Amino acid sequence: MKEGAAMTGKARISGTFRTRRNHLHFPDSPETPLMQKEELKEQFTDLMSKFTAYFGKHLADDVMESLKSLRAKQTSEISKIIYDAMFDDMALAKDRNVPMCQDTGVIQYFVKCGAKFPLLGELEECLREATKRATKEAPLRHNAVEIFDEKNSGNNTGKRIPWIDWQIVPDSDDVEIYAYMAGGGCSLPGAAKVLMPLEGYEGVVKFVFDIICDRGINACPPLLVGVGIAGSVDVAATLSKRALMRPVGSKNENPVGAEFEKLIADGLNEINIGPGGLTGTDSVMGVNVEQAARHPSCIAVAVNVGCWAHRRALIRVHSDMSYEFLSHKGAVL
Repeated sequence: MKEGAAMTGKARISGTFRTRRNHLHFPDSPETPLMQKEELKEQFTDLMSKFTAYFGKHLADDVMESLKSLRAKQTSEISKIIYDAMFDDMALAKDRNVPMCQDTGVIQYFVKCGAKFPLLGELEECLREATKRATKEAPLRHNAVEIFDEKNSGNNTGKRIPWIDWQIVPDSDDVEIYAYMAGGGCSLPGAAKVLMPLEGYEGVVKFVFDIICDRGINACPPLLVGVGIAGSVDVAATLSKRALMRPVGSKNENPVGAEFEKLIADGLNEINIGPGGLTGTDSVMGVNVEQAARHPSCIAVAVNVGCWAHRRALIRVHSDMSYEFLSHKGAVL
């Protein structure tokens, strides 16, 4: 991995691929479609393996900027010490090329795949293999334990893991992949509930505050809080996790929703949980709310949180396997 390298146009996976990729477009190519598909699968798997290993060691640009801003606001000595420890941690991870937190979580991929992307049918297979490679090469801690059997796979794959959340985009041959390491600490505050209709949005706010006040300290503040609001608990839970894929500082597309986010964030910051839960200015990096239309008789709410080491990344891969590393500008895989 090289950091800070200038990228001109679309970054290429390898120099040899610049010429090979032309075979995909000419009918007189000596390669068979099957051989072309296998080559694409290997290129994509290798790319995603490096991508997964990388974002466990380097925070996204928006998260880094948020932490720097929050560090500058601190007034108490203990809160400054906690932030200094965070930045020392990140520096050591970079120098030693190791993950910044021992708990590299359960790997999750949130996929927005074009219907014309050439590896649509093979994408899940590639991501599972990429997870195995990244686990060994990064290395990542083994965190996939089978339910009931209570056996750790040793490679971060298992039944339905890595988790893949799918969205299909018509008339596109690109794929955008948001990747996330869901650690045990930041997963502990996760909760969802269907409220009685009379509770309304006040009930939503109360639920969020109850969860963060009760269990937010387990997630290593400052937190990015993801809230999902919908008509059923499963939809709300999915949206609350997708909310964590949004950049820090982004706003809900609905102006009322954006104001709702700000009010909750301001209120949570007044509690003074602070970095590491040891008090201090600002307890959250922000609050992201995602919503879906609800049934008139009920309102569901879910909360998921990201810890200070919010290991979330976004990459866009084109049909020729060139890519744009959107969350970590300047990084080359």
